[in-house]
Amino acid sequence: MTKLRVENSFINYFSDSTEIYQGLKLIDDKLGGTTPLDIILKFYEEKEFGVEEETFDDDDDEFGDFDDFEDIFGEEEGASSDAWFTDYKVNRIKAVHDYLDSLPAVGKVLSLASLLRLAEDLNEGDPFDAFELAIINKRAPVELKSAMIDPYISIENNEARINLRILDSLPDLRRNELLIKINDDLQNQLGLEKDDFQVNGVLVLYNNMLNSLFNSQILPLGTVFLAILVMFSILFRSVTLALITIVPNVFSAGIVLGIMGIFNIPLDLMTITIAAIVVGMGVDNCIHYVHRFKREFPTDRDYVATMYRCHGSIGRALYYTTLTLVIGFSTLTLSNFNPSLYFGVLTVIALAAAVIGALLLLPRLIIWIKPLGANA
Repeated sequence: MTKLRVENSFINYFSDSTEIYQGLKLIDDKLGGTTPLDIILKFYEEKEFGVEEETFDDDDDEFGDFDDFEDIFGEEEGASSDAWFTDYKVNRIKAVHDYLDSLPAVGKVLSLASLLRLAEDLNEGDPFDAFELAIINKRAPVELKSAMIDPYISIENNEARINLRILDSLPDLRRNELLIKINDDLQNQLGLEKDDFQVNGVLVLYNNMLNSLFNSQILPLGTVFLAILVMFSILFRSVTLALITIVPNVFSAGIVLGIMGIFNIPLDLMTITIAAIVVGMGVDNCIHYVHRFKREFPTDRDYVATMYRCHGSIGRALYYTTLTLVIGFSTLTLSNFNPSLYFGVLTVIALAAAVIGALLLLPRLIIWIKPLGANA
């Protein structure tokens, strides 16, 4: 159970012989990755310049010669937009871009740095300074700006966007660990503060959804078993009998989750519900068996004889009910959709573990502890 992990790999949901898998693998190998992820860089003027910008009197003749630049940059609003391109911003975008591009799990990376590197190649490798970038931004055709600049910078919000895609077909990819690594490295290696960037996208959405499901379905199992124990105590009017009855349920849930850990089956949207199914089936079987045992025991107050009678009546019903459910859920193992296949196999194991706990472990504990009093 300690090896259980939460993972969401859409490409691994399908067998490698299916067209969906082969198509996604082709996208990974030839087109730069499948699942999108965005890094939003936020810029703050006080961090960029270190001090507040000095203001000057517009009537000062000393700066009158700079009025000619209005012909290049346009009005005041356009000038402020072009002034967004500074060495500080460009260097930070390039640094984050290069770091993300160096990660093995990352395929294609697109940002303002991609356009700048292309322009520098056309400029015989000479980098552009802030003034030249402002000129390019001002004079670039509208179509070029809307396709290659606007998707990656927001001058109004003082932000830059870096888009990347994850190679989902990597066999050892751990998406949650990758997101944690990116967050840590941006702060520790590149010197960004937590407020300077934001990681979002489909990958983050899936990861947060799975972690939320894990926190709401797996971690509260202890609370669930405690609530069931209270319910058993009220139903059977015996704390000892309630404690005995809860053991097979813990046993069956532990078996299924342990098998998932041993065979490295991740908890995803389908398999994460297995624990709830195990508890539901186990509780139902145990209630039926204990209720019948309490009714049969006063006949001769013999635990072993009562066990045989219970197995011959309610035990047969539990056995055939479980067998019918196993046959029904076994049809899921024929699916090419791996989560359905895992769900079918694990549900069959859960049903088997529940009936084994109810018909083998539970009566043995009752005979050993004798919660209904001594034999006659």
